[in-house]
Amino acid sequence: MLQIIKSYLNFLWNSKNQHGVHSPFVYNLVTKCFYDKKKHPEYSILKNYRNSLLQNKNTFEVTDFGAGSRVFKSNTRAINQIAKTAGISPKRAELLFRIVNYFQPESILEIGTSLGLATSALSLGSINAKVITLEGCPNTLSIAKNQCQLQNLNNIEFINTKFEDYLSNCQLNTEHCQLIYFDGNHSKKATLEYFELLLPTTTNDSVWIFDDIHWSKDMEDAWEIIKNHPKVTITIDIFQWGIVFFRTEQEKEHFVIRV
Repeated sequence: MLQIIKSYLNFLWNSKNQHGVHSPFVYNLVTKCFYDKKKHPEYSILKNYRNSLLQNKNTFEVTDFGAGSRVFKSNTRAINQIAKTAGISPKRAELLFRIVNYFQPESILEIGTSLGLATSALSLGSINAKVITLEGCPNTLSIAKNQCQLQNLNNIEFINTKFEDYLSNCQLNTEHCQLIYFDGNHSKKATLEYFELLLPTTTNDSVWIFDDIHWSKDMEDAWEIIKNHPKVTITIDIFQWGIVFFRTEQEKEHFVIRV
């Protein structure tokens, strides 16, 4: 916890708003997407999805292949408690919707479905996109799939798999990976492994979003390695997320933005 506080204070010291951004590409993203104050109608669907989970007190057994939980000490967990403490926050879900809506990718890959709170934002952001979401725990995936069906989110393919197995063995191509949301195993080793496995799929239009880049010292180390990779040109640190672009027409530049 002390490490996160220190990282956040450092973030506040170094971060800027749109007035400190000189790249037209990033300036437009910040002003037209990050700072978009419009009340999109899809926000009500995101809210309904969340409220449905918060009202569900049923418990189930979680299979956790990742870095573990700082909140839960047992693998028997209540759905409403996971939604309350471990899922994407309402504001972040809305921001994720706006990012997807802004770029309108034709295909989206999510690594780490959990209860589908972020999945619903990905789906609503680009309703004509194909969304593939990966989850290691079959019970968790079943709940997410049911919730998405209740909200008529029909552009999602749910896959129960270990992330490394899917990324190593499937025939990934660029149509699967136009936008990727990394929200699975929050460890340095796994994050860099997924990064390297997916690098061959990048195009000039690829958008990669890494969750919890300041979750631990290891995750911050992973983020530094990703930032400095020669294929990466633009990165944006908004504290909880690191957003990565591979735009060859732009010089390498790193931004720290308050959202």
